[in-house]
Amino acid sequence: MNKTQLLESLRKKGFSKKIISAFEKVKRENFIPRQLNSRAYEDTALPIGHGQTISQPYTIAVMLSLLNLEKGQKVLEIGSGSGYVLALLSEILGKNGEVFGIELIKELAEKSINSLEQYKNIRVYIKNGASGLKEQAPFDRILISAGGESVPEKVLWQLKDKGILVAPVGPRYEQSLIVIQRKKDKFITKKQIPGFVFVRFVED
Repeated sequence: MNKTQLLESLRKKGFSKKIISAFEKVKRENFIPRQLNSRAYEDTALPIGHGQTISQPYTIAVMLSLLNLEKGQKVLEIGSGSGYVLALLSEILGKNGEVFGIELIKELAEKSINSLEQYKNIRVYIKNGASGLKEQAPFDRILISAGGESVPEKVLWQLKDKGILVAPVGPRYEQSLIVIQRKKDKFITKKQIPGFVFVRFVED
């Protein structure tokens, strides 16, 4: 599958123009090991080293849709890996948006910082994501790109009122993507979509 075919596949699945446009602008080959470049636009997860993967484009598009993103928002991704989703977020949010990534694995985080050099509204932090990013909170949207049994409570409290969090939750080999919205001091699960598998979330 090449880039044109991938974009057409995402179009047929009904994703919005702003999501398709972001996938069109961001070069996935910049975020994977060079030896996998010929597979850059396969609609599948690919290894990026250190036991981690870059998620399947379809899965990323689903998560971006569930976040219901708008220009100018402030968004955090926990488990930002090679930085591909951060770049997509930046394209969707526009130059007035703010994008923050947390990646625990130093080598991946440093590589992502290099890959994202052209994006002036992205900042990557090398740390454990279980505590979120208190110093930059609150966020309009939070995306967790690793699977866990539950969403860390500290992270939920870093949402703005009416903010949305998307995360894969469940046992190791099958998670559901869940959508949680903060309404004042309550956290309401708005949607659950089963059938996803992510690398595991590393707790403190």
